[in-house]
Amino acid sequence: MNLIPRIEDELKQARLARDDDRRDALALVLASLRSAEKELRRPLSEDEELQVMQRERKKRAEAFEAFERAGRDEQADKEDFELAVLEEFMPEPLTEEELEEIIDEVIAEVGATSIRDLGRVMADVMPQVSGRTDGSAVSQLVREKLA
Repeated sequence: MNLIPRIEDELKQARLARDDDRRDALALVLASLRSAEKELRRPLSEDEELQVMQRERKKRAEAFEAFERAGRDEQADKEDFELAVLEEFMPEPLTEEELEEIIDEVIAEVGATSIRDLGRVMADVMPQVSGRTDGSAVSQLVREKLA
C-alpha cells in the first residue's frame, strides 16, 4: 500500500492546483502517518498505515457528528470534506453479504456455538476485515449469529 508517497504526490498536485481545502486535508493525514512513523522509529507496515487511517477516519466522523449536533455547519462541512479525502485512500468497504460470509466461515472453522466463543470468532474475523468495516458492526453481527 505504502500511503505516504501516494499522499505526498496528491499533496503536491493539490498545491499546484491551489486547492487549499484538499491540500490541508492531505497535510493532516500525512502528518498523522509521519507522526506514527516517528513514534515507532521505523517505516509503517501496511497494517499500521491502515490503523492510522482508521483512527483519523474515526476522529473526523466523531468531529463531524459533534459539529452537526452543535449546529456549526461550516466546521461540520470541513470535517466531512476531510473524511471524503481520507476515504480515497482506504480500502473498498465490505458489503453486508461479504461480512456475513466471512463471519459464517470463521464460526464454522472455530466451531463456535454460543456467545462464550465471541472472543475466538472476533480474533479470527478482525484481521480479515481490518480497515474495510467498523469493528463495532462486526461485533454486533457476530453476537447476533452466536445468540
